[in-house]
Amino acid sequence: MKDAKASAGPVIEFRSVAKAFGGKPVLKDLSLAVGRGEVMFIIGTSGVGKSVTIKHLIGLLRVDAGEIWFDGQRIDQLDERGFYPVRRRVGMVFQNATLFDSMTLTENVALPLRKLGGLRMKAALEQARVRLGEVHLTEFADRYPAELSDGMRKRAAIARTLATDPEVVLFDEPTTGLDPVSARRIDRLIRELADHRGATAIVVSHDLTSIFTIADRIAFVYQGGIRALGTPAELQASPDEVVQQFIRGKSSGPMETPGF
Repeated sequence: MKDAKASAGPVIEFRSVAKAFGGKPVLKDLSLAVGRGEVMFIIGTSGVGKSVTIKHLIGLLRVDAGEIWFDGQRIDQLDERGFYPVRRRVGMVFQNATLFDSMTLTENVALPLRKLGGLRMKAALEQARVRLGEVHLTEFADRYPAELSDGMRKRAAIARTLATDPEVVLFDEPTTGLDPVSARRIDRLIRELADHRGATAIVVSHDLTSIFTIADRIAFVYQGGIRALGTPAELQASPDEVVQQFIRGKSSGPMETPGF
């Protein structure tokens, strides 16, 4: 991990972002800058808008107010077509693996290579097997998702997302529901993504082991904004009672009521 990454200049910026659903504010004044090649964790209690935040980056949600910038370009005002080039550079691994049950793992991973990369079927399948090897699934390449464990399906989903070499990868609760061994494998994949590929990773997570093992920096979301921001060591040493309540599992002190 390299703390200097955060000072290398932001590749992503949220500037005073606000978002509400049905008149209920979720994000109120959220500002956050993510450095190129950084592993940034976004944490907080359930319902504070962590997943909502990252979905704005690929146009799945639109801000009510504020700005979002990616690599020097303001993207929150783009229309659907305008987001196409952004989505080629920003991939997302959803909480559920979202693989196609009727396709083998190889066919699943080959799909974006054909649709976005323009490869012919044979070349796409060959490249897909290389990607599956990178997540240690070569021997399962011809299996169908239903034949595999949750951890394997999650790794296959990561391979599919990485197939087109995105510069930024968004992870929504990547270790939720996984056994400890599988969860730590996912952690290593995320860390390798930044260290060996130079990609930026933004991870929404409740997994304290992941948070304090592989993060470069951590953003703690509370009441619609960033309550605390820093390295794992800085958050662990924070004098803020609300931060400590979350990371230490303390029951004293007020915590916000879940919304979305």
